[in-house]
Amino acid sequence: MKKVLGALLLGATIVSAFIAYGMYTNHSAKQTAAIEQKQAAKKPEKKAEKKKKPVLKVEELTYQLKDSRTGEVMKEFKPVHYKDKGVYDQEIKQLASELAKGIDTPMQNIKIDENGSLTGGSKQIILKEAELVKNLQNLNTKQLEVKVPIYETAPNVTAASAQGIADVSLASYSTRFRPSDTSRNRNVQLSAEAINNVVLGPGDSFSYNQTVGERTAERGYQPAPEIINKQLVMGIGGGICQTSSTLFNAIDGAGLQVTARSHHSKHVGYVPAGRDATVSWGGPDYYAFCCSRSRSSTRRILPELVFGNSSINSITRGYL
Repeated sequence: MKKVLGALLLGATIVSAFIAYGMYTNHSAKQTAAIEQKQAAKKPEKKAEKKKKPVLKVEELTYQLKDSRTGEVMKEFKPVHYKDKGVYDQEIKQLASELAKGIDTPMQNIKIDENGSLTGGSKQIILKEAELVKNLQNLNTKQLEVKVPIYETAPNVTAASAQGIADVSLASYSTRFRPSDTSRNRNVQLSAEAINNVVLGPGDSFSYNQTVGERTAERGYQPAPEIINKQLVMGIGGGICQTSSTLFNAIDGAGLQVTARSHHSKHVGYVPAGRDATVSWGGPDYYAFCCSRSRSSTRRILPELVFGNSSINSITRGYL
């Protein structure tokens, strides 16, 4: 009996120990899981990686060149050589020059007709090449529009401002020619008539070639001797440099600013050495500038060219 009770007591002890161990193991597992859960909660969440934006480069973009007057797109331009300063500067200077050729228009001066009325005249249009080049040298990735600087200047003459302009002679100059040189004399006469009674106001400029126009047979100009590379050769319009030289001396005598003048390659007999002004279509031009374009200026100039039998007389009239 004692043996049986001892066996039962031993079995009960073993079962109790097993149950206690199971309970301990289960509790430990729960504690471990809770600790891991807390540790996991404490770990900082990984931030979502931001997508990197592509880096824009000037040389990969396309820019719109817009007319500063109207805002119209004149050309699209891709500065592929932007990083190579030498090549790029040459490229944009060439671009500015090409655009200017299609824009630049000399001023067509107003004239006074035989009745004293003002006729003709058109504005000067200039593309400032240096300014455009500077704009193209300073491109960025945020502004894809480039201003093309174009400026317009209308003749600064009104009927009121031209009143009495022919009454005062400021300077005059005469040159002579042989009456027998009929073809040459005809060229001198035509060019003088084209210039006669042009009116310049403050800020206005005068271009001989623009005013006289191209010398062609269709316009009445005739073959006559002209100087090219120190040689006398026959050419349509020969002799018109006597008109420009006579005009220069009268303009210079009146104190007007001369902005462009070239000499012949050979001395001419109708003016003293160094007092000539050679011109040719597509080549040298003679430019005169009236004066500062200010509101207070009252200067008005009227170049007059009178063609005679053996001479051409240039009178600069107006008031300074």
